[in-house]
Amino acid sequence: MIVYGHRGAKGEAPENTLAGFTHAYRHGVRHFELDLVLSKDGKPVIVHDLTVDRTTGHEGNVSSYTTEELAEMDARRNGTPWPRVVGIPSLEALLNEYPDFEHLQLEVKKDSRQRLNVLCNRLTEVIQRRDLYTRVAITSSDPWFLQQARRRDRKVRIGLVTDRKFPRPVNAAARLHCDFLCIGWRICTEAIVNDAHRRGMHVSTWTVNRIHDMLQLEAKGVDSIITDYPTSTRMFFDNRSKAALQLPSGQNRADSPQSENTVQAI
Repeated sequence: MIVYGHRGAKGEAPENTLAGFTHAYRHGVRHFELDLVLSKDGKPVIVHDLTVDRTTGHEGNVSSYTTEELAEMDARRNGTPWPRVVGIPSLEALLNEYPDFEHLQLEVKKDSRQRLNVLCNRLTEVIQRRDLYTRVAITSSDPWFLQQARRRDRKVRIGLVTDRKFPRPVNAAARLHCDFLCIGWRICTEAIVNDAHRRGMHVSTWTVNRIHDMLQLEAKGVDSIITDYPTSTRMFFDNRSKAALQLPSGQNRADSPQSENTVQAI
């Protein structure tokens, strides 16, 4: 099972901050989901909301602040406690810090068409310049934006983010020629997974924070999960794999007492 850290490691460190990515990275996590908004100076910055109100002590739109100003803010508000001040980073800062990541899901939030146009250009430039075609997917719930990303460079991988049963998520993603279906875990069924796989899509489910739910999704055949607790989740799956190798022939890995203890740890 591929484990993506949600907004870095939202449940373990301040969301969408370098501190959160560093925390998860040190524990072996190499797949991340993060959110992107365009700054005042036209750069992709890693933040979930269109405003800075919820996560910082400042107010106003992200578009009102430069990349430097956003980096100097304290982005620990309403999040997981953290001992040091951490700001809102740029995408380039993250890529410079951890160039050997395995894969990123870059989710673009709905915004004005003008700003999304600029953001699409910037993301395409970053992917092309760094040759990230196989290591990045641009995802969004905005079909128009995904169409724009595909139009700029057909090699860029895209993914539809959805948590609605209607219109049918696989059909909607297929119409956009998506490589990823990023679906809310509660509506994910085995039939959806099988249909998406038949159409060549990677199925990623969000936001999954209980081991019980992860195992059910694994049984349905999903390719990856996005979780607020990537380090403990990765530990569970790593320990399960090790335990399975050590079990006597014929014993089911789910019967391992270590599996049960690890579930309780999350």
